[in-house]
Amino acid sequence: MRSSSPQFLKASESPNARAVAQICDGHLADEERGDVVIEGLSSVSDPKPGTLVFVQRKGDCQGLSVAAAVLCPQDCLELLPQGPARIVVSKPQAAFARVGRHLYPEGIGPARSSAEEGYRAEYPDARVSKLAEIEDGVIVEAGAVIGDHAAIGKDTVIGANAVIANSCQIGRGCQIGPGATIQYALIGNDVMVHGGVQVGQDGFGFFPGASGLEKMPQLGRVVIQDRVEIGANSTIDRGTLGDTVIGEGTKIDNLVQIAHNVTVGRYCVIAGHVGLSGSVTLGDGCMLGGRVGIADHVTVGRNVQIAASSGVMNDIPDGERWAGTPALPFKEFFRQTAKLRKLATADKKPKKSE
Repeated sequence: MRSSSPQFLKASESPNARAVAQICDGHLADEERGDVVIEGLSSVSDPKPGTLVFVQRKGDCQGLSVAAAVLCPQDCLELLPQGPARIVVSKPQAAFARVGRHLYPEGIGPARSSAEEGYRAEYPDARVSKLAEIEDGVIVEAGAVIGDHAAIGKDTVIGANAVIANSCQIGRGCQIGPGATIQYALIGNDVMVHGGVQVGQDGFGFFPGASGLEKMPQLGRVVIQDRVEIGANSTIDRGTLGDTVIGEGTKIDNLVQIAHNVTVGRYCVIAGHVGLSGSVTLGDGCMLGGRVGIADHVTVGRNVQIAASSGVMNDIPDGERWAGTPALPFKEFFRQTAKLRKLATADKKPKKSE
């Protein structure tokens, strides 16, 4: 079983900063830095050497010296380090997305699972690439598709009509249900994926632009650790630049939506119809009731319990129990509920006769 971690999407070219400025209608603050080569994209929170990042606020301008280039508005220019090439644009996010679509044309839409190098004869009822790495004891049921350079571990079952896209890795002893789609994903051992699950599709990355809603390329992955179970028809989006991560031993019910760049801790329990917005973080051991919704960028601590149908808009400390919309600590929620009930029933009491 291959142990390396694939880079699913690679830049179609490595332009210099001058060319990037032309792509996004920006201008270089330092012409002498125009020959700096840009090998990819990364986020402002985790800049990588040789990559392009963007900043929109003055508070994001620190710690970017390792980046090759930075897209920035004019008012952030003087706060940036001198090392990276600085490209001034009016709308950094839109410029970053335009460069991303140029460098990663396959970063939008579904992954390939075409098995371009032909099919393996030992799986006559399926379409398994000759370049796929299949260990002993793997069962591939009728109609399944396994793409180029995918790796499937010993004793794993790939259900009927499931799709495992190019370069995905699935560990040992896993069960991939019928009709499931796995793309841009690394899956550990003893993972159960029920029928109809969609792993690794585009995150919901849109923002207003000159021509309407523009799409941000989704270049990250989904990482699912050992002994996770994912219920039927649930969806897990791949990260925009980093990874979406599901921690060891977590159990996810049917019809759950997990957005891009979410991190779910170990041994969490997530009931049906839960929606986790982009960049939510759940600590280890959390329990979420059915129809819980959590707003983007919210951090929920360890061993937190959230009651069914709650709407979470604020961070929750470790070990707390919350309920309601907007969600509040249990005691506060029930105190408010009791007061509202008392107010509602007060008007129904008969008035004393004069």
